[in-house]
Amino acid sequence: MAGDPVGSRSGSSDAGIPQPPAHRTLRWSLILVWFMRVVALLWITKGLAAWAALLDVGATSVPFEARPTGYQATVIYFAVIDLAAGVGLWLTSTWGGVLWLLAVMSHLILAVFFPFYVPGGVVLIGLFAAFIIGYLTISWLAAGEEG
Repeated sequence: MAGDPVGSRSGSSDAGIPQPPAHRTLRWSLILVWFMRVVALLWITKGLAAWAALLDVGATSVPFEARPTGYQATVIYFAVIDLAAGVGLWLTSTWGGVLWLLAVMSHLILAVFFPFYVPGGVVLIGLFAAFIIGYLTISWLAAGEEG
């Protein structure tokens, strides 16, 4: 029968051969990789800026050793965690995403409660919140494609 879909499939010569995934299934996964790489570059830059403050690179009026202990601890924390999170994001690993979420949430919490030690501002806090929402949304959509 010409209109029988079962009959048309039985004569297929590719039965049992795995087919490459359709272009549509790779879309959100690819967007997630690019999002993670762009954020990785930003976070590596942020980590290098923390190292610059730690090493007194640039024109600063007060040396790092003379600053308050809370400021020193915050700079050292972000000098380490931002670079590690940036590398993990660049590698598009799960631990990189988790470490980045820890780093960005730490920054947001410190910016709200200790604005003297961590630059915050409404624009930066909104941008970081948008990054978190974007990451979680794209990750969820990419995970939905796999299942």
